[in-house]
Amino acid sequence: MVDWRAVPGDPLRGIALFAGLDQRIRRRLAASAETRAYREGQIIFAEGDPGDALLVVKRGAVAVFRSGPSGDRAVLTLVRAPGVLGELSLLDGAPRSASVEAVGATEVLALPRTAFLDLVHSDHRLLEEVFRALGEMVRRLTEQKTDHIFLDLPGRVAKTLVRLLSPTEDELEPMHLSQGRVAELVGGSRQSVNQVIRTFAHRGWLRTEGRAIVLTDLAALRHRAGLPTQPPDSGG
Repeated sequence: MVDWRAVPGDPLRGIALFAGLDQRIRRRLAASAETRAYREGQIIFAEGDPGDALLVVKRGAVAVFRSGPSGDRAVLTLVRAPGVLGELSLLDGAPRSASVEAVGATEVLALPRTAFLDLVHSDHRLLEEVFRALGEMVRRLTEQKTDHIFLDLPGRVAKTLVRLLSPTEDELEPMHLSQGRVAELVGGSRQSVNQVIRTFAHRGWLRTEGRAIVLTDLAALRHRAGLPTQPPDSGG
């Protein structure tokens, strides 16, 4: 596996959206980008802000969320490095449809919409990748809606923990997920989600370390989430 952050002059190499582009084109696009650093809890952009840039998460992770009239938040997804967000506004030029907050210390590359669109006109492979990314977004939102209909709260908590905290071979940094963040992701109250997590800990499926959650029995959590005990590509 190539650590994309270690490639001098080509910081976009490990990003799926740009993987099919020539290295010279990636470097030219990266040269137009601005590096921005954020502390934990800092808002990167808010719903309604201009959609003038594509953001590449270089380090850390971000939470994409919507806020209700009473101030309650619903987290739509978490994007960790190396991930991309802001594709929708990039294409239609409309204001941001959601807000984004840094989860821990986070660093992003902001690619201007004008530079990105110039590149799309010269290389249609990039547009194909954008459509692929948008398709994945629709599938994810459809799955989230289905989970809220067919899974109970413990099932949604288990599925969220497995999807976000189980290690993968291409994971560069662990994600520390607080119980409050889990509550925002699964659409439950903090108190009810905390009770579910305490139950899981009592059963030996996980443990808490300060604000972080560590999974200790992936098979049990996957079963509770209605997922196969072993991931499809695990060979088990």
